[in-house]
Amino acid sequence: MIILVVNCGSSSLKYQLLDMKNDEVYDLLAKGLVERIGMELGRVTYKAAGKEDLDIEMPVSDHKVGIKAVLDALLDKQNGVLSNVEDIEAVGHRIVHGGESFFSSKIVTDEVIDEIERCSDLAPLHNPAHVLGIRAVKAILPSVPQVVVFDTSFHQTMPAYAYMYGLPYKYYEDYKIRRYGFHGTSHRFVSAKGAKFAGLELENSKIITCHLGNGSSISAVLNGKCVDTSMGFTPQDGMIMGTRCGQIDPNIVTYIMQKEGMTPAEMNNMLNKKSGFLGLSTISSDCRDLGDAADSGDPKAKLTLKKFVYDVTKLIGSYVAAMNGVDLIVFTGGIGENNSRLRRRVLENFAYLGVEIDYEANVVRGQDIMITLPDSKVKVAVIPTNEELVIAQDTMHLVLNEEE
Repeated sequence: MIILVVNCGSSSLKYQLLDMKNDEVYDLLAKGLVERIGMELGRVTYKAAGKEDLDIEMPVSDHKVGIKAVLDALLDKQNGVLSNVEDIEAVGHRIVHGGESFFSSKIVTDEVIDEIERCSDLAPLHNPAHVLGIRAVKAILPSVPQVVVFDTSFHQTMPAYAYMYGLPYKYYEDYKIRRYGFHGTSHRFVSAKGAKFAGLELENSKIITCHLGNGSSISAVLNGKCVDTSMGFTPQDGMIMGTRCGQIDPNIVTYIMQKEGMTPAEMNNMLNKKSGFLGLSTISSDCRDLGDAADSGDPKAKLTLKKFVYDVTKLIGSYVAAMNGVDLIVFTGGIGENNSRLRRRVLENFAYLGVEIDYEANVVRGQDIMITLPDSKVKVAVIPTNEELVIAQDTMHLVLNEEE
């Protein structure tokens, strides 16, 4: 089944085209990005194996024009991978927020679109863009079934005592304020693949998954089900990130607003876009830049990286306690997959659990690898995430079941 996977942002659109034979056997036919949607001049990039890369600047007034540009690239006579647009059998969409409405992926209907829109208050920068993408595909490919896969759905198995905040209960009833968690598609993928890779039965396992990148979150996965996760009502909670501050005393927010005369919007922008690595280091939001600066002796870069290691260590330790042990720790995401020094610094704090690092394996990049020694009581693996594959798998299963 040929499936187009779409991830729409407010001004961008990432895509992959996969030919799914089954869950394990598939071909990545093409991938790319549409940027600067709604601006004076947009940009469309396209890559396919054995074909010339395309990088086109053109007006992209809205998401419908963006989807049309993607299809034009896929159908390009010289570099395309499709002979006819009807070759696309289904479209799968990543949706950031499903609130409490969606525990699993769904076939797109008018009712599903309405419910995604109702969740827009919880993800105002993301859900409206996702809906635009769904409607754009519907307008151009009206007969093609669409599926939505939610970042939040994997975390819907958390018990109430893990997701509720100590606020008046009416705010949960009135506004659905609770912990939701994000990166769920990634945590789901690497926990299942990690268990298989480590020779564990997923249904009888204690796994901690660390998705570390510009945005970072850690999840506790007990017997294949998420029981806690570090991101909360929004992706702001948890550890320090690229531009997000992570967990702070909430009174800091009102204190700074009063001192600086900031509006809620200005405060939100500072916490989400000017804090984290960027704010604390005063150098960059990129962990690689901080590594270079720390190697050159910059004290703020060193402090920021030490805090990141400490935050990751603290969260892993809390989830070991919450699950009364751990069988496997998995690292994924841009930092988790590529920063061997960070992994080593975190794992050296868990010698008391019986973690024995394989230092030679730890420096390998870009592949599934066990980075602990065979006798290590707790296994640790690096598993490159593949959220697009999960979206394609769910899309394939739902569409095939619908057709039966």
